[in-house]
Amino acid sequence: MSSTTDSDLEFVVRTVARTAVDREREFSELDAVVGDGDLGYSLARGFEIVLADWDSLDRSSPSAFLKKVALVISKRVGGTSGPLWGTAFLRAAGAVSGRSELNGEDAVAMLRAAAEGIKARGKSDLGDKTLLDALIPMTDALEKALTTSEGPAAAGGAGLAEVVASAARTAAEATTPMRARRGRPSYTGERSIGSPDAGAMAIAIMAERVAAEWAERA
Repeated sequence: MSSTTDSDLEFVVRTVARTAVDREREFSELDAVVGDGDLGYSLARGFEIVLADWDSLDRSSPSAFLKKVALVISKRVGGTSGPLWGTAFLRAAGAVSGRSELNGEDAVAMLRAAAEGIKARGKSDLGDKTLLDALIPMTDALEKALTTSEGPAAAGGAGLAEVVASAARTAAEATTPMRARRGRPSYTGERSIGSPDAGAMAIAIMAERVAAEWAERA
């Protein structure tokens, strides 16, 4: 079991938020291939508020912190992204309700809960060519890495972050030959084949930034 802290959670959320804002144009361009092209704009508008309100967010517990982020996202992110990402953060908060200290198993639980929330809200699942196709495999990779005392787990948070990022990137790229079954891309039918899912790629890019910057925190 790998230990983590509230500061680790805040670091990850802040990095995700910064990535959403900084990569707005790229995310929208990815989404424009077969979607509405508003993914980058929607995520950036919500996460920029998270960053603006950062110092005032409730930090009484990990769950309270995530609930506040969920509230901001739900209110500020437009399109289909708001409900999905808001639900993801809210479910993650529920997974650690009552916890004052977090560990690696809690990280897996939060990611699993987030994925289940997205499944329910978006009526989607693994293989439908959505962000779940990166989120679920990277969670599986994290859980597997935590079961060994050697390799990435022994390297601590930085090593685990690299495992997660690698799994997310591989899984996101693997959506390229898939046919979209949910959301706006599904309306394009066969045209959705041949390009990666924008949401899955966004997850991978966020995970890669977390991994790249984790070691710099020390």
